[in-house]
Amino acid sequence: MKNVRMFLTVAAWMICLSVTAQKKFSVYAVGFYNQENLFDTCHDVGKRDFDFLPNGSYHWDGLKYSHKLKNMSTALADMGTDVLPNVGCALIGLSEVENDKVLDALTSQPALKARGMKYVHIEGPDRRGVDCALLYNPALFKVISYKLLPYVPVLPKDSNFVTRGFLTVEGVLAGEPVTAIVCHWPSRFSTSYYRELAGTQVRAIKDSLLRRNPACKVLVMGDMNDDPEDKSMHDALGAKEDKEQVGDGEMYNPWYNIHKSGTGTLFYSGSWNLFDQIVMTPNLLTHKGEAKEHTKGLKFWKAQIFRRDYLIQSSGKYKGAPKRTTAGGVWLDGYSDHLPVVAYFYKQQ
Repeated sequence: MKNVRMFLTVAAWMICLSVTAQKKFSVYAVGFYNQENLFDTCHDVGKRDFDFLPNGSYHWDGLKYSHKLKNMSTALADMGTDVLPNVGCALIGLSEVENDKVLDALTSQPALKARGMKYVHIEGPDRRGVDCALLYNPALFKVISYKLLPYVPVLPKDSNFVTRGFLTVEGVLAGEPVTAIVCHWPSRFSTSYYRELAGTQVRAIKDSLLRRNPACKVLVMGDMNDDPEDKSMHDALGAKEDKEQVGDGEMYNPWYNIHKSGTGTLFYSGSWNLFDQIVMTPNLLTHKGEAKEHTKGLKFWKAQIFRRDYLIQSSGKYKGAPKRTTAGGVWLDGYSDHLPVVAYFYKQQ
């Protein structure tokens, strides 16, 4: 009976694509979602979180916080269920989370608790108190090690510039070494130079991982505060739009052509940006003419901007944009000003 239960558990999180009677593939989903100010209602010493206190500008109280947790956990649990209805994502990068306390509360919500979701988080230097984190399903992704690598200013005049670091989580997915680098690059209030510097530094981290283990498959994910075609992504990080032309030391960015089609994850001044991206090293790619049944190892399948009706503002001034928690000073009981993204990977059983 125990073996039967184990088989059913495995079957619940494995979607198989039959290519022939002998060839089947397992599918895994990886996501990223900007949580847009997931703060608790208490002050963290040394952080500028005053807007998110009961007497702050957002009048952030227990009711609003509890609704935020419920809303975000619902969306996070839904991510990836278009393909994996009983499973969702194996791992999800997060940005704009305040601390361990909010992550404990988030993963305790019924929608995520049912999946047994855990998290990795290291307190960062951001003065406002927002950090990156990684949610993961321990039945699918095994964490081996993690560290927060700092964003390093280069110019002497920027010696006091601090921002989110690069949360680097090494683990095992589908029996293979996979490392996720979760990012939240400097905001658009800073010039492109600061995001280009972030791209250069993340590229160096990726290169170091591959020198240590060429078999490691690296996923760089996050809110880059730049579109796929901007210099920080395309040139500094080296994330290219055509997988047939990804060279040595470069990465593949499936979001480039998605954004080119006119859609995105963030709606601003009448147009879509696509700041939320998951890019990958070439060892995750198949190439033109290469049949799935002839591939070995974990490979990229497709990318998706994850949409649900409840994530979109249905009326009013912001109709058609992502439904935010607060907009124009009004609490909307929404989700985030960003939409989530999901990348799917397959592996022959």
